[in-house]
Amino acid sequence: MHRRSVAVFDRFLSALAAILDKAEAHCTARRIAPEVILAARLFPDMFSFTRQVQLACDFAARGTARLAGQEPKSFPDTETSFAELRDRIAAARGYMGSFQPADFAHAETREIHFKAGGRDMMLKGDEFLSFYCLPQFFFHVATAYDILRHNGVELGKRDYMGAP
Repeated sequence: MHRRSVAVFDRFLSALAAILDKAEAHCTARRIAPEVILAARLFPDMFSFTRQVQLACDFAARGTARLAGQEPKSFPDTETSFAELRDRIAAARGYMGSFQPADFAHAETREIHFKAGGRDMMLKGDEFLSFYCLPQFFFHVATAYDILRHNGVELGKRDYMGAP
């Protein structure tokens, strides 16, 4: 479960950090105020780029903690720059890195209690990771990527995948 969660989250958060670098370079090259991209959204009722990055970090970090049987750490949503978003990603990755494979003993069958949409939920660890946490995480990572592509940032699948 450690490899199926932490390793996956870490790789894609690393890719997201690299994508932030490209987005910031795009703003500089095109003389676009960074706030324009940070506030961009695909549709008015969707979250902004900044919020997508924050949520990707939250689902990774909180999901990891819950799978390890720990109370999740909270990260304040205060980022207003690319640098602060990179710091948020680094903090989430560092937090996840504090968990060892042994912390995930019996994680597949552990009861995970959490709130979603204002409702109390409970899933076994395997279902929580496969059907809730990973899909939520990838939704926000992909949406952040899509917002940048929509705004002209030159990205490809290799950027998304974190390929060398």
